[in-house]
Amino acid sequence: MMQYRHGTLAAFEQLYRRHKNPLYRYLLRGCGQAETAGELFQDVWASLVRARSNYQPRAKFTTWLYTLAHHRLIDHLRCLPRQPISLSVDDDDETTTPAALWAAEHERPDAQAVAAEQRLNIRRALAALPIEQREAFLLHEEGGLTLDEIAVVSGVGRETVKSRLRYALVKLREALADV
Repeated sequence: MMQYRHGTLAAFEQLYRRHKNPLYRYLLRGCGQAETAGELFQDVWASLVRARSNYQPRAKFTTWLYTLAHHRLIDHLRCLPRQPISLSVDDDDETTTPAALWAAEHERPDAQAVAAEQRLNIRRALAALPIEQREAFLLHEEGGLTLDEIAVVSGVGRETVKSRLRYALVKLREALADV
């Protein structure tokens, strides 16, 4: 980011390539709608471009980037009437799913149907989590952030993040026990 701050366009391209997929998945799973996630994704990158001249490396770049994304997602969610996340999300990044990474024998229609059902079950389980727990889980799993980094992004203490993540994992394990 410091290279981009000083005008190196190739540095931005590298940042974008490195972070685009996990950032998009975080937003997609946070809002549940591909079109909305795309808009939020563009907003986050636009914010990064606008803030580049003032960027100060006070934390890891990913912490800063996911703070931008977290704030944008929360702003979006606050404007919506209280409702569950849509389960009709089609992951645009199918190449990053386990089914897409399996060997050719797993590309049979029955294996694809099982994988699609598993993805739907995971989305349902994520949608059922309270927003704070879902945020902690997604920041950890999609963003790869540590407990301390999630605490910075979320504006809460480390122990709160630890509890939210623990409760999210318990609920997800219960919901996905049959999978």
